[in-house]
Amino acid sequence: MNALRLASRLSSRASSQFLPRGGATAINSTGFRATNAAFQQSATANISTSLPAPKAPALHELGSVDHGFTDDRIDRIAEPERRAFTYLLLSGVRFAYASTARVLVVKFVSSMSASADVLALASAEFDVGGVGVGKTITVKWRGKPVFIRHRTPEEISTEASVSLDNLRDEEADEERTLQPEWLIVLGICTHLGCVPISGAGDYNGWFCPCHGSHYDVSGRIRKGPAPLNLEVPPYKFTGDAKILIG
Repeated sequence: MNALRLASRLSSRASSQFLPRGGATAINSTGFRATNAAFQQSATANISTSLPAPKAPALHELGSVDHGFTDDRIDRIAEPERRAFTYLLLSGVRFAYASTARVLVVKFVSSMSASADVLALASAEFDVGGVGVGKTITVKWRGKPVFIRHRTPEEISTEASVSLDNLRDEEADEERTLQPEWLIVLGICTHLGCVPISGAGDYNGWFCPCHGSHYDVSGRIRKGPAPLNLEVPPYKFTGDAKILIG
């Protein structure tokens, strides 16, 4: 700015030396202004060209450079063993995860299964060698009463001759026994879960005094409100006089 002011003063002095004193100004004001503007532009150009151009900063002046990418980069062609080690490590970790998951699943499933004491109560063996013909014993299996009756030949023939048309829950006598002389049924009435009385009722089988259900010697409902026959549990003969229930 000081240079511009100096150039303006010099131009005004030079113009006053060439102009006559006291006379009317013959130079047009417009031409003078144009001359003054051109002079100022030339002075500004000389000043701007004399200033040095800004210098680009050096690379080290921009800050620190992270060489971690190039230093830690693995050359898979020059170092194939590094890739093999990586694959081996990943495979080992995945195998460990799979083994842990398998152990957890096995433990969870095994915790839901029945324990040893429960499995021991799931089946029970009974010796029926001392049960006389025409007699009934009551045993306990899974907390439920079970009737075991040693039937006479007359009872077997009588129950086998019953027509299915006369039964509410149609089931033949041979379908309810493995050996005709032995009948094994749950001692729970199918009406409301009472325990019937053995050797009673109109059919000499079982009678439920709660609501008057009558069962025959095959355990089939013959009279009363019970809808179904006495249930036959799963059983098998393990000997001539031994029965395994369950």
